[in-house]
Amino acid sequence: MCERFRNYITRLSTTPLSEEQWKQITATMRLKLFRKKQYFLQEGDICKYFGFIVNGAMRQYSVDDKGAEHIIRLALEDWWVGDRESWTMLTPSIYNIDAWENTEVLLITKADLVLLSRAIPAFDEMVRAIVENYTIAIQKRVNAAISMPADRRYADFACNHPDFLQRFPQHIIASYLGITKETLSRVRKQSLKQS
Repeated sequence: MCERFRNYITRLSTTPLSEEQWKQITATMRLKLFRKKQYFLQEGDICKYFGFIVNGAMRQYSVDDKGAEHIIRLALEDWWVGDRESWTMLTPSIYNIDAWENTEVLLITKADLVLLSRAIPAFDEMVRAIVENYTIAIQKRVNAAISMPADRRYADFACNHPDFLQRFPQHIIASYLGITKETLSRVRKQSLKQS
């Protein structure tokens, strides 16, 4: 199993992880390869797994009545993917999640996540840290969407996620920021002039 995930747990917890606990985790989670453009989750399906990205890139998006994609989330290595609402409520997802690149993901079911959280303090600490970080990130994203002009949204995104700029094309980033490709192009040019 992946040493990257073990290091991730260690970073997010203060409780040591024993070899026996690590074996329990590795016996529970499974590694799956998603080819570029392969779905992790499709709209209408129930999210049965959450996934930790070991290597690669994924995107979560909805499609409106006109067929336009709206990027909800982008994810790279050390990020989690899944639809929290569908996972929690066992309802059909309104999102698609697919691999933007060939992507290796460690999968876990909700039942196994609960089991590991109860049995392994370090795993439980990791889960709580993920939820806290996710909640903070969502608050910041909503605030940016409703109160920041496009240039500030882009600057904030570029500052906090420079690796995303290298891995995803402009039209994906524009959709994530809630702006047009043309606006993103203008904002990037202004940003380069100011540098």
